[in-house]
Amino acid sequence: MTDDFSDTNNTDNTGNAFFEAFLTLHHGLPRQAPGSDASTRALLSLCGPLPERPRVLDLGCGPGRSALLLAAEASGHGAEVTAVDLHGPFLGELRTAAAARGLADRVRTVEADMNALPAEEAGDGSFDLVWAEGSAYIAGFDTALARWKRLLAPGGTLVLTECEWTAAEPSAGARAFWDAQYPLRSTGANVAAAQAAGYRILGVYPLPDSDWDAYYGPLAERVRDRAGDGTPAMARALAATREELDVRARHGHEYGYTGYVLRPVEAGDGTSWPARPETAADAAAVRAVNLAAFETPLEADLVDALRADGSWLPGLSYVAEAPDGSVAAHALLTRCEVDGAPALALAPVAVDPAYQRSGAGTSVVRALLAAARERGESLVLVLGHPSYYPRFGFTAASRFGIRAPFEVPDEAMMALVLDGSVPVPAGTITYPAPFGV
Repeated sequence: MTDDFSDTNNTDNTGNAFFEAFLTLHHGLPRQAPGSDASTRALLSLCGPLPERPRVLDLGCGPGRSALLLAAEASGHGAEVTAVDLHGPFLGELRTAAAARGLADRVRTVEADMNALPAEEAGDGSFDLVWAEGSAYIAGFDTALARWKRLLAPGGTLVLTECEWTAAEPSAGARAFWDAQYPLRSTGANVAAAQAAGYRILGVYPLPDSDWDAYYGPLAERVRDRAGDGTPAMARALAATREELDVRARHGHEYGYTGYVLRPVEAGDGTSWPARPETAADAAAVRAVNLAAFETPLEADLVDALRADGSWLPGLSYVAEAPDGSVAAHALLTRCEVDGAPALALAPVAVDPAYQRSGAGTSVVRALLAAARERGESLVLVLGHPSYYPRFGFTAASRFGIRAPFEVPDEAMMALVLDGSVPVPAGTITYPAPFGV
């Protein structure tokens, strides 16, 4: 995971020897980075519908754990996978495994630097899915976002995982290690970077701690087995790996891996549903949409009550317009608190039944969150469907130590950090009085 490990372009003999020693430590291990088949499937599920036999580019594939799963399961019919890695022995392992599983005709290996792809793999618009589990750090998150976008076919999806801070204020010990190796950012900062790079977010998936155990457990055992190896390069690789294992043991609660499922915003994306702040003239239409969208009038009454409450923030009630100019969807942000610190509550979000599943709701929520970010707000909370809100960058609020004032499934209470430079408060949410909680 360190910069030394990822220095694949180092032509110095000492650097090459260290890199080879590091890779030798990983030969035959179940995984070469935090992850699991379950997490690969979860990320794949967030991609939405794919072509019947999607073209997949797996960058930094290692021995190909993800490549094999994608070749067998993507879209329900399997994928045509081009697997790229600089280390030939890893690709040999992948070819052997693909043949054993009857997937040799679906997996093509390419020995190359992922930062300098051969022309055949670097062609614009070649792939329906670009996949990078545990390898994007080699290029750097921002560079990967910019460089890999052009590889995607129209409607294509980029999936990558990134190590990032999960603690609001990482300790000095954790920072001392990571700032020198690969400076980490928060989920909110990476979400903002992806949006600034021209992507819309289909999903954000925090990898569970068990994914780290699946990587570090066998690696720690391998390190113990090689303790007596006296070559200078291996001694250095062992020392660096022990340091990383020790940092994880002491500070693992402060950082983690998160998967991002991203799709480039295409020309005209969302133009069928222009979104804007509501005006006084929209009040009746907003109430009508909420009445139509929900089984009871509670949400419509809540909006009216919030308008008269001190938690109402002018400019943070948005509507999406239907082609005829009527209100197709509505979303509202009002002031709440987490342990006394200001935050925003996203509720309700309503779409006229005639326009549900059309993109109107997505359009209005995206525009509303962008407006909140422009105002300098730093944290948004939502109690909602865990298969819907992650597309905007929301993740489990419990990751930040934030909890609802009532019993609720952990995955349904979500948070979105709009400004990663502001410490995320921990504690219990206090909702405006009209919520009645």
